[in-house]
Amino acid sequence: MKTGGTAILRRTLVRNRVRLGIGTVLVCLHQVAETLVPISIGVIVDRAVATGDVFALAVWLSALALLFLVLTAAWRFGARFIVVAMQNEAHQLRMEVAHRILDPRGVRTDLRAGELLSVSTSDADRAAWIADITPRAAAALTAAIGSAVALLLIDVPLGLAVLIGTPVILGLLQLAAPLITRRATDQQAAVARASAMATDLVSGLRPLRGIGAEVSASRRYRTASRDALGATLHTAKSSAVFAGVSMTVSALLAVGVAGFAGWFALEGRITIGELITVVGLSQFFIEPLGVLAGLPGFLALARASADRLALVLDAEPLLPEGSGRTLDGSELSLSGVSYRSLSAVDLRVTPGELLGVVAYRPQDAEALAALLSGQVPPDRYDGELTVGGVRLSDADLAQARRALLVEPHNGDLFSGTVASNVTAGRPGATASEVQAALSASAAVDVVDAHPEGLDHEVADRGSSLSGGQRQRVALARALVTQSPVMVLHDPTTAVDAVTEHTIAGGIADLRHRGSAGSQTTILITSSPALLSVTDRVVVLDDGTVVGEGTHSQLATENANYRQAVLR
Repeated sequence: MKTGGTAILRRTLVRNRVRLGIGTVLVCLHQVAETLVPISIGVIVDRAVATGDVFALAVWLSALALLFLVLTAAWRFGARFIVVAMQNEAHQLRMEVAHRILDPRGVRTDLRAGELLSVSTSDADRAAWIADITPRAAAALTAAIGSAVALLLIDVPLGLAVLIGTPVILGLLQLAAPLITRRATDQQAAVARASAMATDLVSGLRPLRGIGAEVSASRRYRTASRDALGATLHTAKSSAVFAGVSMTVSALLAVGVAGFAGWFALEGRITIGELITVVGLSQFFIEPLGVLAGLPGFLALARASADRLALVLDAEPLLPEGSGRTLDGSELSLSGVSYRSLSAVDLRVTPGELLGVVAYRPQDAEALAALLSGQVPPDRYDGELTVGGVRLSDADLAQARRALLVEPHNGDLFSGTVASNVTAGRPGATASEVQAALSASAAVDVVDAHPEGLDHEVADRGSSLSGGQRQRVALARALVTQSPVMVLHDPTTAVDAVTEHTIAGGIADLRHRGSAGSQTTILITSSPALLSVTDRVVVLDDGTVVGEGTHSQLATENANYRQAVLR
């Protein structure tokens, strides 16, 4: 269901209506009490001080003290309800965005990881401002109406000045709201782009250092950061000018009312107590009028962030629901498949086969791994991809994920322990199954190297481990799932030759010996150690299949193959 920015703000008010309703009533009560303070002081002057009535003075001072008690309590508890509603809403929006991003079907959006992070944090917080803006608007309007009524009772022209001047000021200031909304949207987008670039650069820091591209990457980030700074300053300037103008106009209206009241007092139209009341209301009136004048700017910022939230929440799923067909078997087949650099690829992998795929061009290997991952929607490729005789796009999504697992070249680890990372895909794995996966991936030494063993802490993204250790733990995580069909893309690029041979034998033993013989494994690699244990090797070049055979056969007969894999 489409939401849109306005609908998100409206929904926020509806689902927090109880807390916001109570909070709004209390802060409005606070503003009524605030309005009554200068009125009470004026009454005390006229009815107690001017008359010398001590008893009346004591009564009115007691009433004034009670009034302060009411306004203090009303603000304290009203603000608590409002803040709780605002924080809960911000959290709820963050959870909705996270749920949408983590939907197994994916999300069809051009926003990068850093931009999605910005949407789920700063934009969620800003959109939740509506839970604070609305009660503030109601309270400020209550104060404005109360002040206008009090001034009308004292002198009609003074009251009319407030009743007419307030909506005129608000109407004029509202004209600037669309400009602030546009600039706030541009600012958030620029900041998100800089965040996305920073995320990409940090995650790829080691490769950048390896090719000596740090200076170029720094220059690109500096440009993006300056663009974000420029957009932020542009928005801040607009907001500051808006706030300055609104406060100045509000102050001029209040000063004008107070000035006319002084003139009326000199002419005897109002009493000294009424003059004190008018002056007090004029000073007090600046605050709620300033709040009302500044609300369009805050509302514009909240609307801009809500619009960005809608970009994610309204995005269509990347993958279709599927027809829920059950996958039966571990046979994988590609028929006339074209995707990115791949062109009319025909490939059949039989149940229990350990297949090697050598792509002379890296982009072909990347395209094949991405396609087999099930993350590519059917409208983005031609041909047919089936698992167990069922089109992958028609299969039940949860079952397809269990039946077909693709471990990418750059597997991510998560903060936690070695054990929590290895069993992330299969929490119910037994100790013997975990040990078998660790042995097959040559990750036992990662565990043995630390006194805590499997309970050794792993930092976010596995930064506390070396590149080879991260790769082996990620491989163990894949192997422990025991998926019927498993695709491993360059799983040993960060390990030495001896370890690579150990892993090759471990994968073959774990998945293709004894009871596991029906499992299918595809190794997309140019490693001779891994290819030597395969049953068959398929060669890709220029996006299509150009040859197949055993590793030894191809190494003997095909010069291009020898050049690609032998090292």
